[in-house]
Amino acid sequence: MGDSRLEPLVLSETERLTLLGWARRRTTAQGLAKRARIVLACADGFSNTAVAARLDTDRATVRRWRTRFLRDRLDGLSDDARPGVPRTITDAQVEEVVVRTLEDVPAGGTHWSKRGLARQVGISPTGVHRIWRAFGLQPWRTEDFKISPDPLLIDKIRDVVGLYLAPPAHAVVFSMDEKPQIQALERTAPVLPMLPGVPERRSFDYVRHGTIDLFAALNTATGKVISRLSAHHRAVDFRDFLTDIDRQTEPGLAVHVICDNLSAHKAPVVHKWLLAHPRFTLHFTPTYSSWINQVERWFAELQRRCPERGVFCSLDDLRTALDEWIKVWNEAARPFKWTKTADQIIDRICHYCDRVSGPAH
Repeated sequence: MGDSRLEPLVLSETERLTLLGWARRRTTAQGLAKRARIVLACADGFSNTAVAARLDTDRATVRRWRTRFLRDRLDGLSDDARPGVPRTITDAQVEEVVVRTLEDVPAGGTHWSKRGLARQVGISPTGVHRIWRAFGLQPWRTEDFKISPDPLLIDKIRDVVGLYLAPPAHAVVFSMDEKPQIQALERTAPVLPMLPGVPERRSFDYVRHGTIDLFAALNTATGKVISRLSAHHRAVDFRDFLTDIDRQTEPGLAVHVICDNLSAHKAPVVHKWLLAHPRFTLHFTPTYSSWINQVERWFAELQRRCPERGVFCSLDDLRTALDEWIKVWNEAARPFKWTKTADQIIDRICHYCDRVSGPAH
C-alpha cells in the first residue's frame, strides 16, 4: 500500500497514554518502545516514509507495526508467539526479572548475578540469562563517559565533522595526534607460540628498554599516515612534525590539521611557524573529546597489531617495528568512514545531559 492511500490511525485517550508510557519508561524493552513511537508518529498524521526518517528505521518496519496496530490495537505490538515447547516462565516473572535488573540491586551488592536473581524470582539461572539476552540487558557491564565542558563545544563539533563529511576543495585534511611513551618491552622468558587449542603464552613480567613518542597525521581522504618518531612531544617537536607534513603534501593545496588542545599545539613557536606557512590551518577538537579525532581509531589499530604483543629487546627494535608497520599500512591504506552528522552527535550529547541533570532514580 502506498503512502497516499494509508488508512488513518486514530488513538483513544487510553491508547495514547499507554503508548506514551511505553515509549518513555526506562524499563520498557527497546523493541516495544520503538514500536510505540512508530504508532504515535503515525497517529500524528505522518506517512510511513516520514516516520521511518524521523525514527531512523525503514519503511517496511513502519508499515508492519502500523498494520499490526490497526488490526489488533495494543495487543498487536507484542511479539508473535513462537512454536515449540510450552513456556515455563510466566509474563509476570519476565517482567520481574526486567524490572529488578533495571530498578533494584541485591542486598549488599551493586548489581544482580543471574544466580542471585534466579533465586529471587524462582526460575533457573538459564532463564534469567535468556531474558537478559532478549531484552539486551548486561548488568555486569559498565561504560564511562565524559561530557565536555568546552564553551565552544558545538562550534568545534560542527567544524571538525564538517571537515570529515564535506572537506574543502583544493585542500587536504589531516587528523593528527601524538601517541606518547610507547614502551619497548622485553619478556623475561621466550614467548611460547600458539598450538592447536592453546593460545600464545607470554611471561607476565618484563624488562623495560625505554619509551618513544609517535606523531601521526592521518589523511582522512586516503587513509595514508605521515609519521614521526621522537624522544619527546614538545612544541618544537610538533613544529618539526608540521614541517614534515608540509614537505610531504602537494604544493598548492590548503592543509587543514585536526588536533587536540595540548598546550604544545598553541605555543608561540607553533604560532610563528603557522604565520610563515599560511596554507596551514589548525582545527581544535573540544576538550575531553578524543573520540572525534579519527587518528585515534588508527592508533587503536596500531596498538593492537604492533606494540601490544610485540617483544622488543631495545628501543631501536621498537622503532624498526613501528616504521615497518606504518609502511605496510600505507601500502594498502584505507580511510575510516565517518557517518555521524554534527546534529546527530549534538543530539546524543543533549540526551546525556538531560539524563544526568534530571531527577535521581
